[in-house]
Amino acid sequence: MPAAPDKPHSPLSLLEIGAIVAIVVIWGANNAAAKVATETLPPLLTATLRFAVAALCLFPFVRPPFPDWKSLLLIVVLGGPIHYALIYIGFGLADDVSPASVAAQLWIPFTALFAFLLLGERLSRFAMMGLVVALAGVAWMAADPHALHDWAAILVVIGASAAWAMTTVIARRTTSIPPLKMQGLLALTALPTLAFASAIFERGQVEAIRSATALVWGTVLWAGILSSVAATTLVFWLVQRREAGRVTPYFLATPVVSIAIGWGFLGDVLTPQILTGAALTMAGVGVVALAERGLRAGAAKA
Repeated sequence: MPAAPDKPHSPLSLLEIGAIVAIVVIWGANNAAAKVATETLPPLLTATLRFAVAALCLFPFVRPPFPDWKSLLLIVVLGGPIHYALIYIGFGLADDVSPASVAAQLWIPFTALFAFLLLGERLSRFAMMGLVVALAGVAWMAADPHALHDWAAILVVIGASAAWAMTTVIARRTTSIPPLKMQGLLALTALPTLAFASAIFERGQVEAIRSATALVWGTVLWAGILSSVAATTLVFWLVQRREAGRVTPYFLATPVVSIAIGWGFLGDVLTPQILTGAALTMAGVGVVALAERGLRAGAAKA
């Protein structure tokens, strides 16, 4: 990957735009893949298999030195076993992909909020309003009679979003670690931790593996290779080049991909209230994006 641009407020390069589009498509499809996989495999086992695939791909990149080990430890714990255990449990609890996929996008405004609290990046009143609107949108969506039975799944996914937002912010200040090494360490930490948790808390793993279809194994490979290796590495690369609030708002389009797959292929029910809540959530994230962009434009003129 090329070096970071000299001007932090310069327009995104074509390479950065391409990375954002790839992340949106891969992660949007991966939300549906998580739901498909957890219909057959227990959630923690699904996460374990995902990181078994990722670890095989990333192991060659994990070698000394390991600078800034305190930040690195936070990244691999929050972004590995904690985040992924919650995300797979959430999708395993959900009946429909769409509400959980929208709730997962709260990591975007959470990232801007945590960047303000931890890194001192500016957070305007409009950005705070956007965060409130996004949270209100999720609450309105979850209050729909059809989505209400997914309330537990939505809460678990919100917890996963907070863990991932914190991971993203910490990764921003850990620029001395190459993204592939960071992802490799995350996979090697998550794999034994999730495997142990699955062995303790889940049952019927052998039977589930035997009954898994080619589609289920395809979703595991998609998650392990494209999501864990390709897309997540691109995210770490982007937030090390740009302020977190500069690039993460573009991932607003991720749930659109998930909703389309859920409705078109998985039988999701999309009521007006669910769609309104999803639109409010994404509008709130959009407000955060516009507010951050306005701050950057003012700083550039100054």
